[in-house]
Amino acid sequence: MEMATIGPGERGGSRRLALTDADIEGRNLFRKWADEAGCTFRLDTMGNLFARRNGKNPEAPPVLAGSHLDTQPSGGRFDGILGVLGALEVVRSLNDHRIETESPVEIVVWTNEEGARFHPAMMGSGVFAGIFDQS
Repeated sequence: MEMATIGPGERGGSRRLALTDADIEGRNLFRKWADEAGCTFRLDTMGNLFARRNGKNPEAPPVLAGSHLDTQPSGGRFDGILGVLGALEVVRSLNDHRIETESPVEIVVWTNEEGARFHPAMMGSGVFAGIFDQS
């Protein structure tokens, strides 16, 4: 529940609009947790954050799992973060059981998924998927 204390909403939810101080604080907390799980990081040009756990074949395409940390102005406590934490728990479980995957596993935190601050919604994942042009 530590993430829920960042940008608390008026009715018990969360308020972490994309690229605000609260969103950045949430991203930093996620980075701390993923770093503790042994991940390395990269940031793409849209601000999408990738936390990587290498596999036996580091050149293989990674398996991606994740979601977003930004919320609607009155987002629920688990809005977005549930997918990110679920992916982080997969990495932790693989580590705990000393399972080495063939491909790398990357936890992705998409930027501006909600579109509450910048339009269009799903901007970070949309550019990644080739749906939107980066410009």
